[in-house]
Amino acid sequence: MTKPFTLVQLRYFAAVAETQNMTEAAVRLNVTQSTLSSAIAQLEGEVGASLFVRMPRRGLRLTDAGRRLARELGPFLEEADRINALVAGEADALDGELRVGLFAPLAPFRAPVILSAFERSHPKVHVSFLEGDQQFVQRALAEGRCDVALMYDIGLEAGFTTHVVERVPPHVIVHAGHPLAAAADREVWLAELAAEPLILLDLPHTREYFLHLFRLAGIEPRIRHRATGYETVRAFVGKGHGYSVLNQRIHHQLTYVGDRIVPLTLADDLPSIAVVLVRPDGVRPTRRALAFEEVCLRLYGATRD
Repeated sequence: MTKPFTLVQLRYFAAVAETQNMTEAAVRLNVTQSTLSSAIAQLEGEVGASLFVRMPRRGLRLTDAGRRLARELGPFLEEADRINALVAGEADALDGELRVGLFAPLAPFRAPVILSAFERSHPKVHVSFLEGDQQFVQRALAEGRCDVALMYDIGLEAGFTTHVVERVPPHVIVHAGHPLAAAADREVWLAELAAEPLILLDLPHTREYFLHLFRLAGIEPRIRHRATGYETVRAFVGKGHGYSVLNQRIHHQLTYVGDRIVPLTLADDLPSIAVVLVRPDGVRPTRRALAFEEVCLRLYGATRD
């Protein structure tokens, strides 16, 4: 039998699912918290399932049923908006909000470029980015808090569809006074740095990838410092505290404190890391998400399978 829940209830649910906070969602929707709470309770009654677990002083958490609804809701609400625009005689241009999950170290390299290109093609769509580590972004995708994500292909759990945007090989960075800095025009072997201290980019899955590179090269790295920030790693190297292995290349050689670092191409045959677009399996993507994917693939030279 058809359930008589309304579009308003579904939109309210989508806002609460994204924020996981009733007060914040009410402010965003410009309704009272009691109105919002009542609408969610009515929706739960209509679908016959609890959608949230209420956690005192910690907001809300989606139940399994809530996560399933959140994952499927984006395309449905987008289509409702499209039908409304067609009935009103408006052009069928993309609009609304697109939520993109983003692996934090990729953000400064990719987000501004992608956003500029996307806004030129789809100026009516408002894009918001949700940054975090690999696990955080996967969880946000699974819970429906973002529509698509851009991340690395490491540490991905089952249940996601991926498409490679670009493959980025590893390289070494040293400080400007390092003896190998003069070799910037040639390839160097990782073994040439084996006896020196390493500054490790220490993020979940990222560190495992880098340490795997050393194992492939038959080297036991001498880790001197661990840092979770990309620029922190570069700053340590710039001050001469050690060398590092990274993937994303910056178009200038200065650190935040003004020291110069020198990137070196590796001669070792080591695996690249893939930048991938990620969506949950079995969930129909929104037109906005597909448009975002097309922009990413166009920018970085990849094509759809």
